[in-house]
Amino acid sequence: MCSPNSKAHGREDKRKFMFLEHRADAYIAAKGKTLKEAFENAALATFEVMTETETIKPQNEESVEVEGFDEKALLYNWLETLLVKFELTQNLYREFKIHDIEKTTSGFKLKATIYGEKFDPKKHPQKVGVKAITYHQMEILRKPDKVTVKFILDI
Repeated sequence: MCSPNSKAHGREDKRKFMFLEHRADAYIAAKGKTLKEAFENAALATFEVMTETETIKPQNEESVEVEGFDEKALLYNWLETLLVKFELTQNLYREFKIHDIEKTTSGFKLKATIYGEKFDPKKHPQKVGVKAITYHQMEILRKPDKVTVKFILDI
């Protein structure tokens, strides 16, 4: 499988992420003007792999805090936390507001609010299941006024 969403395959999505070519998994490049925005778009892309995110109503609000020893570990822990939340609660998420990414003595800390609703198979079309995020080919690329995070989701 090259892409979980063939209409977005190889082209930039209006939500600032794109699915890149990969033989078996979902390879994603999420962009933003800041690291926070790129991480928000990475989260949105993760849920777009699973369903059509525009079908999710942002009616439930949850707080999330994650830490990582570096920015890649923070990205990994952010996405992994969202996947675990989905597995435990069956809540799908559509909106992600990262309030803060701060440098700490032990690395980085992220604080966010996420919005979504309970999975309903009649309302939320199933695409593919995401087993895990991986560190393989993970990158955080910075240019003036642009941050791109690249990562692979094991599907």
